[in-house]
Amino acid sequence: MKTPVDFYSQEKLTLEKEATILKRKSVNLSVFRFAVFLTTCFLVYLTFGSYPDVFIIAFLGILLFGFLVVKHVSLQRKRAIVKAKIYINNTELEVLNRNFHHLESGEEFVNPTHYYSNDIDLFGVGSFFQFANRTVTGEGKKLLANTFTENKTDGIVEKQNTIKELATKVTWRQHFSALASLITTKDTSGFIVNWIQDYTAVLPAFLKGVQIGFSVVSLVLIGLISFGFVSFTYLILWFFVGLFITAAFVKKTSNLYTDTDKVRETFKQYHVLLNEIENEKFTSKVLVEKQAIINSESKKASTIFKEFSKILDGFDQRNNILISVAGNGLFLSEIFNACRVEKWITTYKHTVDKWFSVVAFFDAQNSLANFHFNHTKFIFPEITAEKGVIESTNLGHPLLKVDKRIDNDFTIDKEQFFIVTGANMAGKSTFLRTISLSIVMANCGLPVCAESFKYAPIKLITSMRTTDSLTEDESYFYSELKRLKFIVDEIKTTDYFIILDEILKGTNSKDKAIGSKKFVEKLTKSKSTGIIATHDVSLCELENEFSDIKNYYFDAEIINDELHFDYTLKNGICKNMNASFLLQKMEII
Repeated sequence: MKTPVDFYSQEKLTLEKEATILKRKSVNLSVFRFAVFLTTCFLVYLTFGSYPDVFIIAFLGILLFGFLVVKHVSLQRKRAIVKAKIYINNTELEVLNRNFHHLESGEEFVNPTHYYSNDIDLFGVGSFFQFANRTVTGEGKKLLANTFTENKTDGIVEKQNTIKELATKVTWRQHFSALASLITTKDTSGFIVNWIQDYTAVLPAFLKGVQIGFSVVSLVLIGLISFGFVSFTYLILWFFVGLFITAAFVKKTSNLYTDTDKVRETFKQYHVLLNEIENEKFTSKVLVEKQAIINSESKKASTIFKEFSKILDGFDQRNNILISVAGNGLFLSEIFNACRVEKWITTYKHTVDKWFSVVAFFDAQNSLANFHFNHTKFIFPEITAEKGVIESTNLGHPLLKVDKRIDNDFTIDKEQFFIVTGANMAGKSTFLRTISLSIVMANCGLPVCAESFKYAPIKLITSMRTTDSLTEDESYFYSELKRLKFIVDEIKTTDYFIILDEILKGTNSKDKAIGSKKFVEKLTKSKSTGIIATHDVSLCELENEFSDIKNYYFDAEIINDELHFDYTLKNGICKNMNASFLLQKMEII
């Protein structure tokens, strides 16, 4: 079986060869198109004045030139798709080498008041989101961020099956992402969906019948004039009647055009993405359900989007003065196109948001599937209903390189609390983030960085990174109290896995010790589970008072006047602290 690195390297090499071939074809086609143009001009010059030869040559030359232009556009699109796929594979190779800090960081999703995202570096530079995100649509990115932060524990097995199936469809995923990357309009839910759902028809219902009747009369007049039954003057008069009718509704049609012009490209390109989803074979429950959403109407969603795109293209012809004047004067073309737009909106406004949501769903899920494909040694949590919340072996942080990562076995039962002590830089904070991120990943349906991982689903809440606020006139200590109050309120109604790092840092040692003990005692009376990291070893005395409290520590040793860490979780209480040693070592004291 190929490793991810081998796959991406081979795929990149194949695509680069294809790109070279397509470039050569494009150059040859451009030369041939120019030759056709010159030849047509030369033959027209030679046969000028010779009728009908000159018209036949001009017609055939223009026809061939137009055909070559269409071929050129198609070839350019193929080149763009191949170029996008090369970029995708190159990005994966870079990320596998832990070079991912140039990717989108998700900084806009940072939320200090969230249950856990700010504490575990879920967003921002060097974050898990930056490492895992491969979305290419704005809505897909928002949905992926929401997947990481929604803190839901239901349907994990179905989520796992979805990710497993999509992970095997790596070629399809890359093609989907390449097509999506060609979309210039990213925000679909903002203006487009709201505009369609809120839109109310402004043109009177009878206008469609007027347009049809007017066009029939125009065709009859043209026929009568052709046979000499009526004067051309009647058609001229009728032409100005058409312009007058168009002018009567021009404000309404112009406003409608202004709105539709903003969405035209989105519909033109999204129908391709919907088509990819419709034509792929899926077996997992969630994917089949999502696919059914875009097949819920009498026609496929991709076909409906494509039809609307063509309607909008027709509406855009109002910018062509010659076509616009002739079309409006004889066939009320602007009214015709406006009526078609309103009819489409009225027919599909109830479901168009679901179709956009399906595209966003696959865009987001592709990122999760890609993560699984890239980490074949990570394992999917075994979901249980047993007493043990987490039972894992060799659990590590997914963002650390394998050669630098120290894994730990970790098992904790429901309603247990671990007090973790340790020297500075011994690995406590990394361990807390490892546990936190593993819970988030498990709840999302992702595989975790471990050899085995049994898991009874539970929501996560943390307090590891509290800051003061000048804008809200809050001290550090008050901000921390607000966070702890938030946790206490949440665990009244819901079981959580609580992770705390050095609580009550903003007060004196005596107050901190007393307050911390009382707070931990309160937590043990809830039905929650958790880990509390601290430098205050007096908290460890609680193990003697409560059977569900256990002490663990990370150690540091001073060997030959140098600090050494093994980053291994051990039973007991830390005896070695290193703050004084570090102060002396750095010549601070």
